[in-house]
Amino acid sequence: MGDQYLFQPLTKEDKITVIVYRSGIALSSVIISALAYMLFSASRFQTDSSISLKINVLLISLYISVGMSVFFIHLYISKFKKMLKRLYYISVAALMILLIIGKGNVLIVFAEKPYSVMLLIPLAGCLGFITAKEAFCFRLMEGYILALVMPLYLFLFSVGAVTLRGASYGLFLTAVMLMFFTFRKIFMPIHYDVGDKSAYT
Repeated sequence: MGDQYLFQPLTKEDKITVIVYRSGIALSSVIISALAYMLFSASRFQTDSSISLKINVLLISLYISVGMSVFFIHLYISKFKKMLKRLYYISVAALMILLIIGKGNVLIVFAEKPYSVMLLIPLAGCLGFITAKEAFCFRLMEGYILALVMPLYLFLFSVGAVTLRGASYGLFLTAVMLMFFTFRKIFMPIHYDVGDKSAYT
């Protein structure tokens, strides 16, 4: 469980890393909400240049925001952090593949090859790891649900088990839960995320 005691005085680095970590969570929440709105408003994939550019910008921004949380997360066990970083590197490689296949247009890849959405699962895994960690440490139980729902909806859409409309409902549900999770997380005292630094391995 997470430590809610102040074990050592917080350094400037402690405060900055926690703020960046939580900012990453908050930005991810906002970006996924924006993606949910765009998908919910569309009855089908629209691949014109303006829509494609917005999707690209939002998707790349999501990778950056998740990366902020991945690289500044406080974990007692270093092998978990290394594992999370490796998963993030895999997710970035998957994004590069999407950009190369689509010649810079990710949306057209999703439209023509729905199974390519599976390449987003590693990113969902990173964000899911973070929400599950918070659920375990601070009883933010929606974090466990998010860790399961995010990759599940991507998989179901990629194999054609849900329609675009169904996927939009799923992303909207994810956005709502993530917003709720974010508001419960970001107002916690900063020292909650730091814990006992002597326990870090």
